[in-house]
Amino acid sequence: MIIPSDTSRRRFLATALSSTLGVGLGAAALTACGSDDQPTGEAATGGTKPPDTPAQPAGGHGPEVEPPVANGNDALKRLMDGNQRFVANQAVHDDEGAERRVAVSKAQHPFATVLGCVDSRVPVELVFDRGLGDLVVVRSAGEVLDHSIIGSLEFGVAELQTPLLMVLGHQRCGAIDATIKALDSKEAEEEGEIGYLVGALAPAVRQVAGKPGDRLANAVHANVDLVLAQLRKSTVLGPLEKAGKVRLVGAYYELDTGKVIVN
Repeated sequence: MIIPSDTSRRRFLATALSSTLGVGLGAAALTACGSDDQPTGEAATGGTKPPDTPAQPAGGHGPEVEPPVANGNDALKRLMDGNQRFVANQAVHDDEGAERRVAVSKAQHPFATVLGCVDSRVPVELVFDRGLGDLVVVRSAGEVLDHSIIGSLEFGVAELQTPLLMVLGHQRCGAIDATIKALDSKEAEEEGEIGYLVGALAPAVRQVAGKPGDRLANAVHANVDLVLAQLRKSTVLGPLEKAGKVRLVGAYYELDTGKVIVN
């Protein structure tokens, strides 16, 4: 379900939680997710993101705070700089220690939202050499979208105000490879909800049928493009992209090298 653009997102979330869990628990859950941590008014609807003001650990010796990113281009550069460190085996891990944990315990100001695959070989924070409080990470097999995935991405962009949304496919994606094999064999539908994944990934596989090059790699790239196209239909994400509040990009992670290539 896409959140209507003319409805307060915070009111929507509070109403949904209240109807499901009860008013008291719903309000508490929403508060825990970030209502106390996030700005209101102009900033909550896409205005300028406030600077990070993390709490300092006891003694006042907190980690050095990076300046807030100005836009999606800055956010993408920060991600790619981290990936270069990862590839060169020079990761700094600045945002993973106890001091960082304390610094972000009261508020979060992530600079990017990333939709990645559940593949255990693609841990998003490690790939970009980032840590606590840096990224909103949403993962599903083959980056398949459903209502909860789209809603989570909308929350990262609209509520947490990340100016970048990346869809990250990867080399030798098992979910897409399984879809190729299922379509080729014309076997009965997979058990459980795996069949849903096959159905969702099938359009990308069919789109690249007969094209030159590696069939699986082609399907991964096609799937990233299809996911981006679907996200642009969101009544939350689409208008924010058109207004220049968020940049949507696709990317491809090489398992062999650790390198992320932006489409």
